[in-house]
Amino acid sequence: MLILLPPSEGKTAAVSGPAFDPDKLHFPGLNDARKQVLEAVAQASAAADAHAVLGVGPSLAAEVQRNTVLQDQPCAPAHRIYSGVLYDALGYSTLTPAQQRTADSSVIVISGLWGALGFGDPIPAYRLSMAVKLPETGKLASFWKRHLTPVLNEYAAEQLVVDCRSSTYAAAWAPEPARAAAVNVFQIRNGKRTVVSHFAKHTRGELARHLLTRTGAAPETPEQLVAAAAEKWEAELVPATARKPFQLNLILPGQEAAH
Repeated sequence: MLILLPPSEGKTAAVSGPAFDPDKLHFPGLNDARKQVLEAVAQASAAADAHAVLGVGPSLAAEVQRNTVLQDQPCAPAHRIYSGVLYDALGYSTLTPAQQRTADSSVIVISGLWGALGFGDPIPAYRLSMAVKLPETGKLASFWKRHLTPVLNEYAAEQLVVDCRSSTYAAAWAPEPARAAAVNVFQIRNGKRTVVSHFAKHTRGELARHLLTRTGAAPETPEQLVAAAAEKWEAELVPATARKPFQLNLILPGQEAAH
């Protein structure tokens, strides 16, 4: 089982730690592409229009500046650098050592800067969304799709892929539909299903944690995945098509509007 996560927009920068070393990251076949993006984001972040290109406001000036010297910044494991709703719900620091080892081997983060990372890979904090179009690389989702497809197709072969990514990051790699399930979260409001992004992030983090901590064997098929999810949520599985993966729908209870 592989669990695909998006990165968090916000990062918790390491106060101290080793310098960046590309050889410490998973998927060494991506290192040339990573070098291209590192150089491209450093150039873009030093330019006068950096904030417009990166799609960030003036309050993030320090993070944009840090992008120009990423290879000199201290690193920490990806699960510590990434923060926010999804990662708080996953709660890596509160997993047992055995569960953390499972997370390190099962969780893959799809990143606009690194392409794909193992959960324990040491990285510096950075600011770069997959939605960005850098002058040197073009649209990052398109750039990474060319590089990620052969690498991750081979890595994920025969494994169940539990896709907890947002659409922005899902555009960078499409796993084999028959072996993958995209996770959708709905809340019932006034008797109707509604998509709520905050709850979706939190629930995807909770699902990742549940899959890492539950007793028994890890699910190997979409049918086993929906059974595991049903241990905690109302869950349904929509069949895959030739081009679209299974859809694992988690339905959260809601409240009726007051009259």
